Parts: sequence; C-alpha cells; structure tokens
Amino acid sequence: MTDSSFSPQDSLKLIQGMIDKARQDMGDNSQHFLLWGWVSFIGCVGQFVLKTILHYPQHYLVWLLTFPAAIISIVMGQRQHKQKLAVTYLGESMKHLWIGMGISYFVLSMILTRMGWGTSIFPFFMLLYGLGTFISGKFLQFKPFVWGGLMAWVLAILSTFFSYDQQMLFGAAAILISYIIPAYLIRRKNATER
Repeated sequence: MTDSSFSPQDSLKLIQGMIDKARQDMGDNSQHFLLWGWVSFIGCVGQFVLKTILHYPQHYLVWLLTFPAAIISIVMGQRQHKQKLAVTYLGESMKHLWIGMGISYFVLSMILTRMGWGTSIFPFFMLLYGLGTFISGKFLQFKPFVWGGLMAWVLAILSTFFSYDQQMLFGAAAILISYIIPAYLIRRKNATER
C-alpha cells in the first residue's frame, strides 16, 4: 500500500536530499580524494624526476607509496564508517565505485606490466581517472568533478602523442585537474553551506 500524499515534488525533494547528503559526505570525506590525488601526483612527478633528471634505473619504485596510502585509506574509511549515523544508497554506490576503481588500477598495472606495455600505462590510468571522477561528478551533481573527468580524458588522448617520460607529467596534470582541485572545491563548498 502506498501513501497517496507522497507527491512527485516530494519524490524530487527526497532524491535531491539524498544527492545533497552524498555531496556533503563526499566533501567531509574528501581526504580520500586528496590522499590518493597527492600520492598519485607525487608518484607521477617523482617518477619523472627519478627517471629523467636523476637517471635512477628503478624510478618506478616511487609507486611503493601506494601501499602505505592504501593502509591509511582503509583506516580512514573504517573510522568514518563508525562515525556515520546514516548511510545513503548514493554514498554506498560511490564507495563501491571507488573500490572498483582501485582494483582496476591494480589489475591494469599487472596486465600492462606483464604484457610488456609498462611504458604505455599513463594514458590508461588517465582514462580511469576521468571515468571515476566523471561518474562521481554526475552522481553528486558537482561540475568540477565532471569537468575534471572530461579533462583527464582529453589529457589521456593528448599524452599518446608524447614520450613515456612526458606522459608522467600529463598524468600529474590529470590528477591535479580531476582529483585534487575538485576535492578542495567540494570541501570548500560544503564548509560555506554549513
């Protein structure tokens, strides 16, 4: 039995309320975007410096930063889960999207390295950066993530015209545009709306 007093306008208000709650949660929890954004940015720039300036043969070791970052991210997620009073469907969807994205980054790294395409990895990563942030932006109705995702895709295409070394810098730019800047913007937006 349905409640006939629940109008279409009430339905829209409920949906908008869920989106606003998810956006607020995302802003409150933007430290995940910032953590992974800065770790990835440092990884891209660090690998570029190690490889092209310092000529260090194991330049890729800078990516070992992702292991402590994963532990930090898990601990942060567990703390946030304990503090949450309510969980929205949209919030859960976002969580599962980014768990899937993290697994995809790892699997893609293993596949491309195993196939000997390790020097082609950055355009694929930028493709995934764009996908995750574009979908997040659409879910949250937050345009900086949408535009960041679109720009990451453009940078992914453009990077294929450049060398592997230069692609690292394209990767850093994609992270800055699609993760870091939008995360700071959503954090600031939520702070001003309180």
